Amino acid sequence: MVSRALGLALGHLADRRFGDPRRGHPVALFGTTALELERRTYADSRSRGVVHLALLAGAAAGGGLVLERRSRGHFVAHTLLTAAATWTVLGGTSLGREASAVHGFLAADDLPGARQRLTHLVGRDTSVLDEGEVSRATVESVAENTSDAVVAPLVWGGLLGIPGLLGYRAVNTLDAMVGHRGERYGRFGWASARLDDLLNLPGARLSGLLAAALAPTVGGSPSAALRAWAREARRHPSPNAGVVEAAFAGALGVRLGGTNTYAHGVEDRVILGDGPPPTRDDIDRSVRLASRVGTGAVVVACAVALRRGR
Repeated sequence: MVSRALGLALGHLADRRFGDPRRGHPVALFGTTALELERRTYADSRSRGVVHLALLAGAAAGGGLVLERRSRGHFVAHTLLTAAATWTVLGGTSLGREASAVHGFLAADDLPGARQRLTHLVGRDTSVLDEGEVSRATVESVAENTSDAVVAPLVWGGLLGIPGLLGYRAVNTLDAMVGHRGERYGRFGWASARLDDLLNLPGARLSGLLAAALAPTVGGSPSAALRAWAREARRHPSPNAGVVEAAFAGALGVRLGGTNTYAHGVEDRVILGDGPPPTRDDIDRSVRLASRVGTGAVVVACAVALRRGR
């Protein structure tokens, strides 16, 4: 479908050019709605979490389906609506800006500032991290969020169009809000977390393949990326983050993983890659690699859309 492919490409370009809107972002509005609904649906049970997920993700995907069906056959309208939906759900430019801001603080030898800015990217406790740990956390976040906020939505946009874009983003946002472990959301967030894992399976693997293929553009090795993926990803607690973080570690020639401290406790993550620990300069390398992976992903998504149109 040419209009879908063109809309995906235009939406990706809009994200590259403008990033996220400063005010009134649709995802932020969705989050506000989700919080309001949670006050009515919350209970410490999986079934209530399923209801919460079904209402919100169903509304997002259903609204997307209405837009898709009503605009199909109208080339310009369908292209523009797909572009708008794509821009809404992508977060690659904002991710790169936040990572680069952390690098800027480190380059200025402002470790407290880097720790504070890092809280925009990760949920772990950053207050005691040294420069190396700040660099590691930033590179890991760039890797994981490139898959979550760029590649995966493009995959679902290529396959399903506007409902795929909006439905995926709704589930991913709910996972961020209620899918984390902890006493309050251990059962209520179970459905959101598991569905997000499922929807991210293809995006994470495409991210890993693209990171490996594009490793030479940042001075890395495709074979090292694939080797780290094959050897270590399966031991990561996430079926998706492990894949993309391992591939990025190998592609960048660094070592990721280790001990992370969160509000819900301490987690010991598997070591990914066999290079040295990342430095602040590796943050910029990871941002460049992520940008190129995003470009590769939009090419693949457009090809998928055109193939489905035939």
